[in-house]
Amino acid sequence: MALKISQRGHVPPFLVMEVMQAAADRLASGRDVLHLEVGQPGTAAPRGVREAAKRAIDNERLGYTVALGIDPLREAIAHHYLDFYGLTVPPERIVVTTGSSGGFLLSFLACFDPGDRVALAEPGYPCYRNILEALGLEAVALPVDHDTRFQPTVAMLEALDAPIDGLILASPSNPTGTMVSPAELEAVAGHCRRSGIRLISDEIYHGISYGMEAATAAAIDSNTVVINSFSKYFSMTGWRIGWMVVGEDLVKPIERLAQNFFISPPTLSQHAAVAAFDCRDELDANIAVYAANRDLLLEELPRAGLTRLSQSDGAFYIYADISEHTDDSEAFCRALLDETGVAVTPGLDFDPVRGSRSMRISYSGSTADMAQAARRMADWLARR
Repeated sequence: MALKISQRGHVPPFLVMEVMQAAADRLASGRDVLHLEVGQPGTAAPRGVREAAKRAIDNERLGYTVALGIDPLREAIAHHYLDFYGLTVPPERIVVTTGSSGGFLLSFLACFDPGDRVALAEPGYPCYRNILEALGLEAVALPVDHDTRFQPTVAMLEALDAPIDGLILASPSNPTGTMVSPAELEAVAGHCRRSGIRLISDEIYHGISYGMEAATAAAIDSNTVVINSFSKYFSMTGWRIGWMVVGEDLVKPIERLAQNFFISPPTLSQHAAVAAFDCRDELDANIAVYAANRDLLLEELPRAGLTRLSQSDGAFYIYADISEHTDDSEAFCRALLDETGVAVTPGLDFDPVRGSRSMRISYSGSTADMAQAARRMADWLARR
């Protein structure tokens, strides 16, 4: 007799991981790949971080830490808020997490009960929806598009047919790269405050923007849960280290959950991350490369026949409408990889309803790779 398998394991797959595997298989067969699918920087962690990690290996015990994170890192993050946003955040309200993924899990568990309704933009990061559903929460889709700059609005929240308990807001957004302005963030946060809605602000791409000001929701309402990470701006994806800024009332509940789920964040990564804030010159040089890649693709993709593109105010993504070429984004992206070596992610990963006509392009690699990918896509589309 077959034993029971929980329904929680039947969440949809994270399609970008399958694209990454297909790209790896192609590379293993001796064929080249241009990686525009993966949502991570194309650069290593900063030199100062790597050197701090070496020192920690030599000098630290590297056992468990307290669940909320080591004091030097919490203090460094607090100083970052003062330096970057002009905002004073007590270190006691900062929770170090196992990447932003740990932050999402802990915040959803601490803030919501099974059956609660949490709204989120679609297209949006698929793990929001999948984690919510695995926890027995209802993910309420907010269908955003070019007209709303792919961000939820107060009008959309007011038009919902039933109350919601939470809202996830991502600025810059994955997969579109669009941002909300400080005024728009204030309006959405104000609506949430008046309506008793817990706002979860995903700010993991802060530091990667191209002229538009990034505002933190931590400056607007202390009841907002802010989630950030060392993965994107700091180029530390595999180190699995992030943080949350939470209200005083959430610190103890989150600490208890973190103790039981994780014991502590990765100790080596915590010690290394303290040094990340002293590596601004190296990190900002990475942003200059992303900016050049963005400008190149926003110029070349329309020439290739991809004319409806997201604004890409920040992060390193462009969300492209491919409805003139296909209504099956998975097959389209598979063929693009097979026939050109260009790996991109189908929109179905981010929008299960309308994503069959879109794809996400990540421009976090080298400018030479972006130029080559644009040429290959143009030639391929011209032949279809």
